[in-house]
Formats: sequence, C-alpha cells, structure tokens
Amino acid sequence: MFEEADYPGPGRVARRGVGPGESARAGRLWWDEAADAYQAENGAFLGDAGFVWGPEGLTEDEVHLLGAPDTLRGARVLEIGCGAGQCGRWLRSRGVERVVGFDVSHRQLLHSRRIDADTGHELATVQADAQYLPFTGAAFDVVFSSFGALPFVPSAEIALAEATRVLRPGGRLAFSVTHPVRWAFPDDPTEHGFTLTQSYFDRTPYLEEDRSGRAVYVEHHHTVGDWVRAVAGAGLVLADLVEPEWPEHNDHVWGGWGPVRGRMLPGTAVFVADKPG
Repeated sequence: MFEEADYPGPGRVARRGVGPGESARAGRLWWDEAADAYQAENGAFLGDAGFVWGPEGLTEDEVHLLGAPDTLRGARVLEIGCGAGQCGRWLRSRGVERVVGFDVSHRQLLHSRRIDADTGHELATVQADAQYLPFTGAAFDVVFSSFGALPFVPSAEIALAEATRVLRPGGRLAFSVTHPVRWAFPDDPTEHGFTLTQSYFDRTPYLEEDRSGRAVYVEHHHTVGDWVRAVAGAGLVLADLVEPEWPEHNDHVWGGWGPVRGRMLPGTAVFVADKPG
C-alpha cells in the first residue's frame, strides 16, 4: 500500500469494494492535490528526463526492457500514467520522436508542461483513464507504465486488455507496480516493516474516505498470479518478470521503500510481455 504522510488526505481509512468510476475519481482528485508535493519531493530522484522503473532506481538505460535503443527511435510509444512525463521525456531525449503520455491528473500534466519548457524536450500528453483509453486499436508499437495508473485500477484484466488493444501485433507491453508481496506488510521502510499484518490473498481495496464516505484515495491489490493471468488473458506472452534488488548506493527513502527493507524484500515487480505478431 502507498503512504506519503506529507500528501493530501488523510481521510478515514476503510476497506471495501470500489468500482471503476469511484477509483478513477479518487485517483484524479488525490493526484491533483498531491502533484506539487510529490514532484517537489521526488523530482530530483526521477529526473526531469529520467526513466526509473521504481524506487530501487533501476533505469531503462540499464536494462532495455522496452527494446534496443536503435529499434525504438522509429517506434510509436505510449506511457500509461505518465505523471509529469519524466520517462516519456527521457525517450524523447534519446531520439524517439513519437511518444505520448497520459495521466488521470490534470495537475500532473501541468508539471509535465513546466518541465517541457525547462528541458526543451516536449512530450505530447492527454488526460485520460487507464481503464478507457482514447486511442484507436494497434496505434502503438510499445506501451509501458512505470508505477503509473495500474496499482489504482480495480480490474487488472480490463486495464491490460485496454493496453493490449492499442498495441500492434508484435509490440511490447512493460509495466512496473508495487511488488504484490508488499500488500501483506505495513508501509514502513524500517525494520518494523518486516512484520506481516494482513493476508497476501486479501484483495479488498485500501482506501481513504472523506466525511461523506466518498473515496479520496484508492489502491487495489493484485497478486503475482492475478497479473500473470491478466497478461495471458489479454493474449500476451510473458517475456520477463524483473524484481529489482536494492543497490548499495541508493539511500533514498520513498514512502514504504528504503534500503533497510529493500535489501531483504522485493518492492517492485516489472512485467514484460509481447503481443504475438
């Protein structure tokens, strides 16, 4: 589960079912309020034009999960849940001309525009919901998400089916999410975060509610098996599952992620899948 004490909320914590509409609304409102603090706190780690797959700091430049750099330059690329567009802008800075990012949060996209002006690498963006993509079928060669919208959608199957729909045959989907095993542990990056507090198999969403009972923050849990079945159900072939180890040089603490726990328990899972051609 995600926890940032400096960000908006905190609402009343609850555990109940949450549908796609309420999840999208909560995500939009929360991230519109959180964007300024989030970018101020994590912008340096992310980089204005940087591509990290998660808090461990694993970079696309190291692993090439989207494909070899020379093959990407002519590709049509879509980022799901782009935030301020750091990853897409990194691709633009590497000569990939046709990159589009989308996010449910208007405020995050305003930060993307600000960074465009600062760096000179403009990223095309649109405000959209990962559950209902406003793109035609087979429009992109590569679709990816680095801790974007996918942890916040109730149905992994629907989200991956949509991502696959806009992916051309022979294309690649890669996405990183909180490692599902973390659901069973508290959001505490210290040694206190090693204590199991709930069942890994409990898929009841975590949410925070306002005084009227409406969700203002929602996070959904999908097990490793759920994600694998969603990949297969979308007609994709799983090519890799990357679980980055915490490097010695990284002392950055990010919510429940940090070096103490990160060197003992996985914090990020990166799924890489191909659409048969």
